[in-house]
Amino acid sequence: MKTNLLGYPRIGEKRELKKANENFWAGKINEEELTKVANEIRLHNWKIQKEANLDLIPSNDFSLYDHVLDFSFSINAIPERFKPIKHLSDLELYFALARGYQKNGIDITAQEMTKWFDTNYHYIVPEFTKNQVFELKSNKALHEFNFAKENGFKTKPVLLGLVTYLLLGKEKEEGFDKLDLADNLLIVYKQILSELAESGAEYIQIDEPFLALDIDEKTKNVYQKVYTDLAESFPELKFIITTYFDSVEQNLDLVKSLPFNTLHVDLVRSPEQLDAILADYPKDKILSLGIVDGRNIWKNNFENSLVLIQKVVEKLGRERVWVSSSCSLLHSPCNLELEKNEKVLPKEIKQWLAFAKQKLTEISTLKSIANGESSSEINLARQENQQAAENRKSSELIHKTAVKERVANIQEKDDQRNSPFSIRQEIQHKALNLPLFPTTTIGSFPQTQEVRNWRAAHRGGKLSTAEYEDLLKKEIQESIEFQEEAGIDVLVHGEFERNDMVEYFGEQLSGFVFTKFGWVQSYGSRCVKPPIIFGDVHRPKPMTVRWSEYAQSLSQLPVKGMLTGPVTILQWSFVRDDQPRSLTCTQIALAIRDEVKDLEKAGIKVIQIDEPAVREGLPLKKENWADYLNWAIKAFRISASGVEDSTQIHTHMCYSEFNDMIAAIADMDADVITIECSRSQMELLDVFADFKYPNEIGPGVYDIHSPRVPSKDEMIHLIKKAEAVIPKEQLWVNPDCGLKTRHWQETKAALVAMVGAAKELRKEFADA
Repeated sequence: MKTNLLGYPRIGEKRELKKANENFWAGKINEEELTKVANEIRLHNWKIQKEANLDLIPSNDFSLYDHVLDFSFSINAIPERFKPIKHLSDLELYFALARGYQKNGIDITAQEMTKWFDTNYHYIVPEFTKNQVFELKSNKALHEFNFAKENGFKTKPVLLGLVTYLLLGKEKEEGFDKLDLADNLLIVYKQILSELAESGAEYIQIDEPFLALDIDEKTKNVYQKVYTDLAESFPELKFIITTYFDSVEQNLDLVKSLPFNTLHVDLVRSPEQLDAILADYPKDKILSLGIVDGRNIWKNNFENSLVLIQKVVEKLGRERVWVSSSCSLLHSPCNLELEKNEKVLPKEIKQWLAFAKQKLTEISTLKSIANGESSSEINLARQENQQAAENRKSSELIHKTAVKERVANIQEKDDQRNSPFSIRQEIQHKALNLPLFPTTTIGSFPQTQEVRNWRAAHRGGKLSTAEYEDLLKKEIQESIEFQEEAGIDVLVHGEFERNDMVEYFGEQLSGFVFTKFGWVQSYGSRCVKPPIIFGDVHRPKPMTVRWSEYAQSLSQLPVKGMLTGPVTILQWSFVRDDQPRSLTCTQIALAIRDEVKDLEKAGIKVIQIDEPAVREGLPLKKENWADYLNWAIKAFRISASGVEDSTQIHTHMCYSEFNDMIAAIADMDADVITIECSRSQMELLDVFADFKYPNEIGPGVYDIHSPRVPSKDEMIHLIKKAEAVIPKEQLWVNPDCGLKTRHWQETKAALVAMVGAAKELRKEFADA
């Protein structure tokens, strides 16, 4: 029996990579200094994995920005529009692909970014053209394997699967299927493997999560062809075909027929697939059991895991069984040992948790117990694990009778607005008196270092609450004044008091707990610190009302109340696993409903309930969609439906494909939805047009994840593309997403241009 890890967090235990990347982008450090930080993180990760006695340690799971972008760069899949900056260093060009480039009269938009399957991680979408030729620009997998070897670590290179890579990308011209590029890509893929084999690699982990999804016959044929070729070309390499996030059962005939050495399956997400996998499992193949959860922070229940391991051992024999994480630990925080403040993370709750470093020990300990090893250390670990599991079941911290009763007493009317949208729209237009192409922003404004310093000083006791709040009020006042001067129609207060759009609410809701160093990567240098939902959720008191009320007192224009929706709070938290997620989501929805009603009472006429994670939560298999959408959309409606017809409810979604759930989005019945559209050049709007989406919509007219400032003409072009498919009376004008991570200079320039674009179009349509 071996232990196998699929990947480890790349950000560093204290976000060292984030800080180094941002310092490099700001010109504060050079390439050599950034590389030094990156190498220190790699070596640290390998060291703790070796110390945990892992047998198969991954390399090439590290990335400076994104592993999909890494592969695109390695095979020179660089879009033609980046040709003007081919003179840059490789590192500068690499970052330009992800962030765009705007210098020396050159203006190039970044590649599109979207969610990695059903996680909150974002990848850079590959762009493909007909008959595209790939070439090996840089064998990153080889460089990392050799770097590990030079430092005394024997590793297993991790490669993104050839078929999964193609399926993750987009065709940028008509007339071909991206899978038709498989033969061209296979040439380069084999070069990568050949160099790894020559350098002494034994096992190669190939990530093919699409094998756990619904795939068509053509895709299955491509899989068969590609892996038959690889196995014939490299008989000396042991391929680990790695699947995760769902069951492979519907593709089991294909999976079992592929010529691999080891198959990895996710038994956390889908334990029920095991019986089908074990039936007629190929006699020469190893099975890697993903039983330690790579996507959540709850301590593994050893007794439950050992039952699964023993079942497989009895069928296959001990030598053909590996113990592993369900997926890469990329989605887990780094190290629970850093959480030393019991006021932040109480000791009773901490004993139920395991972060990435602790999960290494869990994998190793499970192997030892399953192998029949016995020592005082192993026996103590098993005893403590059982004790923590029993303590969690009986803890009085978790269960609240009043919350459970309120959920049980929900009525049908509680998720319905008083009137249909057509009636509400007329009432709202009279109440708000907005122009054609009304302008707004998504919510947050730049959180400068100064603002973050205030928060840190307040938390550290160096700034009194009164002093801190006076500074925030001044910041809100300045943001309101800027918006009025810029000519924005529906204002926001800027969210300067908020640390994170989920964490801020979790801190004020019962049933949540927090960490100091529980960071995970969302995209690039963007890290989030998800709250932990450990118990029943309710709202002890109003959360945002006083700040929204204050902001509204500063202007005659409407100021949006800004809330995060129940599905997004659920998706972007580490969620309790002792009850259905649907039940937890409904509890959160009732808490948000209370806040919405209080905002309305305070005179807030426009309330935005952000739900960027609704699409992310959609199950990977269509057969499971209906159940999820039923409870997820109902939770949003519960949160939004307690107000009068005159109160306008907005929602926001970003970096999602909506084609497959447009009916559900319409069923949310938000008066206005704002969506990301600029990176896709308004392509996402087509589905809204085809569906004849009835409510109002604000397609983002510029990309906030790039530092470049778009021109007014560029935004006019995008608005006109939107107007060509959506009636102008339904259109709003806004950025793609919140502006928290941007700088004020670029933010002001972009918003002034955005308002200018809207005004010019109003005049053009008025004159027409």
